[in-house]
Amino acid sequence: MPGTITVITAVHAPGAAHLPDAYASLREQELPDGWDWQWVIQEDGETDAVRPYVPDDARVSFGQGRSGRAAMARTMGLARAEGAYLKVLDADDMLTPGALARDLRALTDHPELGWATSRALDLLPDGSTVGFDGDPPQGPIARGAVLDFWRANGHRAQVHPATLFVRRDLLLALGGWMALPASEDTGLLMALNAVSRGWFTADTGLLYRKWPGQVTGQSAHADADERAARFAVVEARARVLAAMDGWRYDAR
Repeated sequence: MPGTITVITAVHAPGAAHLPDAYASLREQELPDGWDWQWVIQEDGETDAVRPYVPDDARVSFGQGRSGRAAMARTMGLARAEGAYLKVLDADDMLTPGALARDLRALTDHPELGWATSRALDLLPDGSTVGFDGDPPQGPIARGAVLDFWRANGHRAQVHPATLFVRRDLLLALGGWMALPASEDTGLLMALNAVSRGWFTADTGLLYRKWPGQVTGQSAHADADERAARFAVVEARARVLAAMDGWRYDAR
């Protein structure tokens, strides 16, 4: 529905205890008149461990389904997404004050752009934060720029996929998140940038929690063979999409 930003969160049982912090960060968001958020929480699995942490709020929609990792959970959650814009929020992360309003302004002020990202800070267990020194300047990001940087810098993007804010129609046109065991958000980011220009906001928009139970901290995430296969298909998809005409948004 117009005036709604859908925030989508995939969660599995080990990360459920962080949902209250994510919710608190959502409640702090201030949006322009006529706008509100909807929070779609999709459990990757069908356990009894997540529901107790789901807030009692009419703006929150909770669903469960067969376990298939984050890409499938988020994509299944799209069935309940009501907003014209979609914001990713991992269950263990937190938005900073003003993040949603800044994202929304980036795309409403620039209707020719398809997506937006912002600066992220790693939130360490001791409460300290660490930034990334490769952030681009604030402003538009050219088509293909994210893939070029990613390939030249050890497969690390200069914008964080966990900060993604995107037009829902464009996300749907690309089929949601890539069907990968990991790097599914990087794959989507590369696909988006292959067909559309984006935006980077230099203000910090996300606190990216580092903790022992996070999926990206597990040994399987760094398996060399799997990692090479993930990155190969991410790049191949982006290059095929880049050869197409790109995406055009009709704001009428």
